[in-house]
Amino acid sequence: MSDLDDRINEHFAGFVVRKDLVKAVKGNAIVPTYVLEYLLGQYCATDDEASIGTGIETVKEILRKHYVHRSEAGLIQSTIKEKGRYKVIDQISVSLNEKTDSYEATFDNLGIKKVAVDSGTIKAHPKLLVTGVWCIADVQYEFAEDARTSPWILETIKPIQIAKVDYEAFRVARSNFDTDDWIDLLMQSIGFNPEAFGRRAKLLQLMRLIPFVERNYNIIELGPKGTGKSHIYSEFSPHGQLISGGEVSIPKLFVNNSNGRIGLVGYWDVVAFDEFAGREKKANKALVDIMKNYMANKTFSRGVNPMGAEASFAFVGNTDHNVPFMLKNSDLFEALPSQFHDSAFIDRLHSYLPGWEVDVIRGEMFTKGYGFIVDYLAEILRHLRSEDFSHRPDQYFKISEKISTRDRDAIYKTMSGFLKLIFPNGGETAEDVEELLRLAIESRKRVKDQLARIDATYPEVDFYYTGSDGEKRRVTTVEEEEYPQFYHLKPALDPKEQEQGEENEDNQTEDSTLHEASVAAENSRPKPKVAALAEGHHVFAENRRGISYDRVFGPYIVGASKIVVTDPYVRYFYQIKNMMEFVEMVIQRKPPEDQVSIHLVTGPDDGNVAKQRELLDSIADACAGTGIEFTWVFDGTGTGHARDITTDTGWKIVLDRGLDIFQAPIRKDGFSLGDRLQDHRTIKGFYVTYVREGA
Repeated sequence: MSDLDDRINEHFAGFVVRKDLVKAVKGNAIVPTYVLEYLLGQYCATDDEASIGTGIETVKEILRKHYVHRSEAGLIQSTIKEKGRYKVIDQISVSLNEKTDSYEATFDNLGIKKVAVDSGTIKAHPKLLVTGVWCIADVQYEFAEDARTSPWILETIKPIQIAKVDYEAFRVARSNFDTDDWIDLLMQSIGFNPEAFGRRAKLLQLMRLIPFVERNYNIIELGPKGTGKSHIYSEFSPHGQLISGGEVSIPKLFVNNSNGRIGLVGYWDVVAFDEFAGREKKANKALVDIMKNYMANKTFSRGVNPMGAEASFAFVGNTDHNVPFMLKNSDLFEALPSQFHDSAFIDRLHSYLPGWEVDVIRGEMFTKGYGFIVDYLAEILRHLRSEDFSHRPDQYFKISEKISTRDRDAIYKTMSGFLKLIFPNGGETAEDVEELLRLAIESRKRVKDQLARIDATYPEVDFYYTGSDGEKRRVTTVEEEEYPQFYHLKPALDPKEQEQGEENEDNQTEDSTLHEASVAAENSRPKPKVAALAEGHHVFAENRRGISYDRVFGPYIVGASKIVVTDPYVRYFYQIKNMMEFVEMVIQRKPPEDQVSIHLVTGPDDGNVAKQRELLDSIADACAGTGIEFTWVFDGTGTGHARDITTDTGWKIVLDRGLDIFQAPIRKDGFSLGDRLQDHRTIKGFYVTYVREGA
């Protein structure tokens, strides 16, 4: 174990677990992480390897005997009947049968319904009425002659969660860790190896936890696929509920006026909306209106009576384009459904987490170290919801008075969340506060800057803060620094607004000057040189150097938005590496704001097709956020040995060797320029023919 793991076990004995054990016990049991860690916390909360081994076997046995697989539901039902009663681990929900004036439970995996539940159980666990809750339950079977009476009876039920948490002991134990170690402990607690992340990347991961510690906090994260956006909300806490964006309704989310039953916001700390993005998706206007009211005022209407709730909202979804494309052509909210691509809705978001900065999840990112049992940490975070740390930064810094109350509240709520997570016992320094304050301001600035693009009536805001020296310290977003030529572009004005703008053109502000500079920067940006392209046939002699993909293909793919590579022999590692280098060449050639799709048609490696698939998929993962969409397919059209590259600009490049134009390098220890630079590799003999199709 590492020194950090030793101290974690020393100061949080009984409340931590080795995070890689979850995979060791999960098998094919489709249960949330917090369920497994609850069981591991009962039997494996130790650093003794022998005890861990015994505990793992115990947990596996419990899951084997009591976790209900849907495919084995009939067998478990029979076991309950024969034994009279049996303990099961299942997801259980309860509804009121108004005809019989009784509560009835439904066991999701076990497949039984109308299980009798007494009122005392419902009073103790009201969430059962809203949605499924993972529980350990004793189920009885008593057959009755009356066909209207269900033979199933719920005798005892225990939601899977830690019974008691000593918050004061938690705060005292926190003082034994410095800031860096504490952040690493939190990273390990959510399952990640902190060594695989930089400082900012760690803070962005922890930002996903803020809805669990802040009441009525609204966060959005849009980014590429595979970055773990929904993991925190589905697996991390029994107090969070993840629902599909397409399954949202007013009764489910707020209140059912027909029976007065409160929806998800009344019972859960966090309601997360998965797959929220998608321009083609439709949303009920009444739902959007009630969501906007709730996000702004923390209330919703139940008939004529307004009701309050504390649930935070998290919206997660995938983007269709990379950042420069969105900044040049639309805005960073472009992926939202049209009903939510609304300035009033967007303005109610406290922060925008830049999902494009989060890496695609890879195997080496997962930790083998110790972290909090997620249910223990979830209870701590729930306790912290009742505290307010928002004004603790005021002792060091002052936020600009020129920003609106809504902007200020958003920044303070994000700051409060960060401080609760990292400094629950206080003790933060001015340097600590400034780092978090800049990120909190940036996350709100990202929202406000995009609002100015979406709705010209929103004024631009100067986001800055001052320290004890009184000096203004302005905050910028990362994408603003990276793409200034696009970031400050304005939305097109209608004729009336254009006329008004011309009347006011003498009143130029500092921001408009910056915008002009940005446009000038774009215009002065060097454009890719386009060679004089011609059809022709070229032969390259064996053992030459100085040949690269950029020289052979580069000029002919400039301006293409769709490229199809047909090569039946992209099978082995070195051949797939060639494909990756072709993709790299396209990325270097294209403007960063452009979107290009590259589609590979190849043949299967009959000897190891699984590895081939894995490597090709890894190219697609590596392209996330680059403006390249890489797809591939095994040839099913009988094109045989055809090897060519076609573009939607009309060029076809015919190759006798496909992408396999380089000789195998001589393997030796040390470094070789040929490994990194194609110009320094020796080529095989090959030819290339350029054909202008449709000319």
